[in-house]
Amino acid sequence: MTTTEYGASVIFKRNYTSTAHVVINQGGTSSGKTFAIEQVLFCLASQHQNQVITVVGQDIPNLKAGALRDAARIYQELPQLKHLIKSYNKTDRVFEFHNGSIIEFKSYANAQDAKSGKRDYLFINEANGIEWNTYQELAMRTKTRIFIDYNPNSEFWVHDHLIGTPDVELIISDHRHNPFLDQEMANRIEGINDPEKWKVYARGLTGKVDGLIFTNWHICDDIPKDAKPVAVGLDFGFSNDETGCIEVYKQNGELWIDELFYQTGLTNTDVSKQLALAGVSKKAEVIADSAEPKSIEELWRLGWHITGAKKGPDSVNNSIDILKRYTLNITRRSANLRNELGRYKWKVDKSGRGLNTPVDSFNHLIDPLRYVALNKLKTKATDKLKSRLPATIDQQQNFINDLIN
Repeated sequence: MTTTEYGASVIFKRNYTSTAHVVINQGGTSSGKTFAIEQVLFCLASQHQNQVITVVGQDIPNLKAGALRDAARIYQELPQLKHLIKSYNKTDRVFEFHNGSIIEFKSYANAQDAKSGKRDYLFINEANGIEWNTYQELAMRTKTRIFIDYNPNSEFWVHDHLIGTPDVELIISDHRHNPFLDQEMANRIEGINDPEKWKVYARGLTGKVDGLIFTNWHICDDIPKDAKPVAVGLDFGFSNDETGCIEVYKQNGELWIDELFYQTGLTNTDVSKQLALAGVSKKAEVIADSAEPKSIEELWRLGWHITGAKKGPDSVNNSIDILKRYTLNITRRSANLRNELGRYKWKVDKSGRGLNTPVDSFNHLIDPLRYVALNKLKTKATDKLKSRLPATIDQQQNFINDLIN
């Protein structure tokens, strides 16, 4: 099948002719990037024998609503393509070609799961829903070329690790590059009132996530030499969740934070080894998730000065409030922590109204940071003021008025 048989956009041509090993498609809504990439994949599958092409999404429902739906449309609308395809298995989500090539649609629970299978071409659809460790495992098992697409709501691992590196091409697109988009939809996109959303969805430029919990952080090159260590924070994981570990320092009323490790599949013995490899002294205070008393006890017996976080009623919000009092300086090498901070946000109700509860995801390094806040960063001045407050509300108000006046 030739490329001239497609109704092709400029995005299709850019992806089809690219010689880079990794082709990144950063685009606004309705730019046609996913559709164009899948057109490329169908071309490659039909033109070359015995190719294995894998399309990966964060989960099957997302694939069915997006990339798989586009693939089915391409298949249905091109009679020439149907002649080249031997079968389409809807249950397994596999297109099989007469020349031995296949296009398969899959999702992976974690990096360990992604170690199965090799391929010639890989397409990571809506990549900001995929973990960096999972991408790495998939990329290592891809022979020829990797395609990536996403809406740039905020920076993530593509910006940290791929863009600007050798053999990587970045294609930025928006709805104006899609010649098949109807004018009504184009007008609606151009009419987005929110400047940040307009930048992301109308122009394909990197923006910031709405409802982010932490905006008080900056990137630093390293921890200042005279910064004083506060504690090490540790959150346990294993199969699906990463074990996350950070070290917190304090200088001039600001916090300085360094990511130590972020991995799945770590036993408590492995955690002990990782702490030692990261240069953590056994005299350093390690504050861990108190919901894992067995793990805490095992690490204590291995010689670590480890305690559980002092959780209590509303401890999540309390620890967030404590951390918001500080400027957070995150080392440049702490890529996973920066990724979490750029995606950790408040839950919203069905009407889109923000709730005072964080979404329980993107927090395997933020949680250990909260544990340190709960145990080590409660301000002494506040505690002293509370101890001086009179008993009744009227007496407290008079006391505060005296302080103000």
